[in-house]
Amino acid sequence: MPSASSKRRVTARLAAACLIGMASMSACDFAQAASGLPPLPAMGPSLRKAVAFQTGEQPGTIIIRKNEKALYLVTGQGQALRYQISVGRDGFGWTGTVKIASKTEWPEWRPPKEMRARQPELPTMVPAGPYNPLGARALYLSRDGRDTLYRIHGTNDPKGVGFDGTSGCFRLTNTDVIDLFKRVAVGAKVVVE
Repeated sequence: MPSASSKRRVTARLAAACLIGMASMSACDFAQAASGLPPLPAMGPSLRKAVAFQTGEQPGTIIIRKNEKALYLVTGQGQALRYQISVGRDGFGWTGTVKIASKTEWPEWRPPKEMRARQPELPTMVPAGPYNPLGARALYLSRDGRDTLYRIHGTNDPKGVGFDGTSGCFRLTNTDVIDLFKRVAVGAKVVVE
């Protein structure tokens, strides 16, 4: 009889295969039914728009306007891509200039100790995959070479975008974070207003 951890690994592989289209629909349905996991989360709609945007920042810079719940990726003079985002709830907002320190596809999530102190029910780690709260991609933010513990990341709850609801991170739909991930370089400047 397979161990519980062996079953979880098989379930995670099957879920990932379903998510990226490597398995047939009937295999996905079977894997979900056999695992007892909820249905795979939707990637969410694209809330991205090309817009006119005046700034002195260089192309490739991200400007986050918390009051607009918008992330702008400067694409050229007077132009940007605008992504709808969720921002930090009361008491968790911040401003400043940081950089993209690294990027990860299907990141694992390790809630910071401060978050676990507020919410003791949180696990120490959630493995990478379609049920991870960081979603499909994460861009890790640093200031002066130090991890801020804040991220620009996706979500497995497509309805979880467009309001104040995070612990200081910036959340996009998985569809949009995958697009942003492809366009932004490690080292890119991020201005949070």
